Amino acid sequence: ADGAVWSWGWGAFGRLGHGDTQSQLEPKKVEALAGQGVVAVSAGDGHSLAIAADGAVWSWGGGG
Repeated sequence: ADGAVWSWGWGAFGRLGHGDTQSQLEPKKVEALAGQGVVAVSAGDGHSLAIAADGAVWSWGGGG
């Protein structure tokens, strides 16, 4: 695995991590996480989280 993160689906609230609210019908690479060494991702109904091998954590989507 190369650590790339991909997302698709309903884009409301920025839940897909692409910096916008556009929905994606096909998988699209989350460019903000490229090269960050992501080792795990967890997704909820309106948000997602990613963790890198060095312990850095990112979250995106609805926070309410």
